[in-house]
Amino acid sequence: MRLAGPVSLGALLLAGCIPQSDPPPRDRPVYPGAAPWPYDHGGRPPPAPAPRDAAQHTDEVAEANRRSLDETQPSARPVPPVDDDRPPEQDQPAATMVEPQPQPFRAPTQRTRPPPPPIEPAAGAPVDASAPAPPIARPAWEARPVVADAVEVTDGSYTVHPGESLRAAAEATGVGVEALARANDLTAPYPVRAGQRLRVPGGRYHLVRPGQSGIAIARAYGVAWSRIVDANGLAEPYSLHVGDRILIPGGGNRTTSAAERAAAFNLDVDDILTGGEPALAVNQAPTRPIATATRVLPPSAAISAPARLRGGFVWPADGKLVKRFGRGESGYRNDGIEIAVPVETAVHVAADGVVAYAGEGIAALGGIVIVRHGDGWTTVYGHASKLLVQRGQSVRRGQTIALSGDTGFADRPELHFELRKGRAPVDPLAQLPDR
Repeated sequence: MRLAGPVSLGALLLAGCIPQSDPPPRDRPVYPGAAPWPYDHGGRPPPAPAPRDAAQHTDEVAEANRRSLDETQPSARPVPPVDDDRPPEQDQPAATMVEPQPQPFRAPTQRTRPPPPPIEPAAGAPVDASAPAPPIARPAWEARPVVADAVEVTDGSYTVHPGESLRAAAEATGVGVEALARANDLTAPYPVRAGQRLRVPGGRYHLVRPGQSGIAIARAYGVAWSRIVDANGLAEPYSLHVGDRILIPGGGNRTTSAAERAAAFNLDVDDILTGGEPALAVNQAPTRPIATATRVLPPSAAISAPARLRGGFVWPADGKLVKRFGRGESGYRNDGIEIAVPVETAVHVAADGVVAYAGEGIAALGGIVIVRHGDGWTTVYGHASKLLVQRGQSVRRGQTIALSGDTGFADRPELHFELRKGRAPVDPLAQLPDR
């Protein structure tokens, strides 16, 4: 049959001029001369192909094979050259069916969660009393005793030399800077001029040395520390500095020994708040608070107190109020309140703060913790059977700081709780929430 004009192969196929054959399977390659697969025609023998040009038949078979190989090996990549010293690789079939191998059973991995934070027991709830108490460091007034070596200065006058400051004039005369300034009505920064005549107040002046505290100085001379505070006009935060000259007011028994004067000294809460810290060296900053009771600060480290009170106050324990603030029927003044609680009940700090003292230095209160809170506020916890915090430790509101007891002059198992603003005790019930 002769056709006029060019005709495409697809048109010939559609017209039936060239016998059509089933496409090769997509999952198997077809090789020239290979017998057709039995399932290519539903299990029946395929029809015999009509005779056609041998070259055309070879081209069609080659094109079909190329397409089948491209589809069955989409990820085929060129094989890199092999070193001559290596044996040649064996040819692998184009497609290989791999049976999945059973995998051994593996138990799912258990993720370990971090332990939850410890839950602080509620106020008044008993806690484990068998836990050992942290070691309590000696206070500064016991670790660094003071020798009573004050210098006697008589009343007189002093003329300021050129280039001399008030401090230089104080050192020349042996008196304290503040005492010299008060005697001459000078205010900070205490300006003086050459030729100015200053009045020198007489008295006993003690030179403050490293590590000395106000309480230790007062004990050395047998004088109440509160009198020394008033005589020198000390104010919040009542800090002493190395090189200061402290006026020791008259009184005290100078004929007794240092041990007798120390034994006769009566320590109270006000003494600890105003004279418990050691003296700071020139240009020395106070020590930052510690986080836990396991670290013990040296007695010579002065502690920085909080500047501001954060939040309000909460009850330190849950118990019956058995004694109120103020003077009772006996005329005795109670500087706090008494809360009846079982022995070894958890005592909680009323607000955030820093521990100023933890010990048994005040006989009437037994085991005692004093905490500064900022803005001049201080809380006191007495009659404790076990102390759980250290001086200089930072504490958070509600934290357990001690276990209650009946130590000191307690009438029963109870907690003595004080609240102070500056040096003055205030009624805690006016600052605590109703319950």
